[in-house]
Amino acid sequence: MRAIWIILALLGGLVLTSCSQGRHITAPEITYVLVYKEARTLYLVHENQVVKSYPINLGFAPVGDKQREGDGKTPEGYYYIDRKNANSEFHLSLGISYPDTHHRATAREAGLEPGGDIFIHGGPNRPEDRNKPDWTAGCIAVSDREIEEIFSLVKVGTPIAIYP
Repeated sequence: MRAIWIILALLGGLVLTSCSQGRHITAPEITYVLVYKEARTLYLVHENQVVKSYPINLGFAPVGDKQREGDGKTPEGYYYIDRKNANSEFHLSLGISYPDTHHRATAREAGLEPGGDIFIHGGPNRPEDRNKPDWTAGCIAVSDREIEEIFSLVKVGTPIAIYP
């Protein structure tokens, strides 16, 4: 009987440590984030070792680099996580530093706006978008549970590379 109480106490402690602002997991510091659009996978990396990977959804027109606001493409290139939003419309979100100088110049030359507000986020919130691939306006989407993990592990300033 005493063994059962010990096991229950240990399990209770595990549950408590996984609760707070989202799910918290123990992992080494995430030194960068990799996104492979074609493979629909996001990797959290510590130095040269993958710590976690997640399936992703992208913008509604996922092939190619983002050219302008409203094109439905997820940008490609090298950025960094520039903010965390615990009050996101999509559960939680991590801001990506898009647009960079290149994307601004390319859009300006074409007389267009480059767009912005690109995030890694949870969701979707709209029932019609559930189980629909590539439903965002250009963001990288994971499940709400997965964004809780990612949000707890990734710091502002972490580099992110988004590949085709």
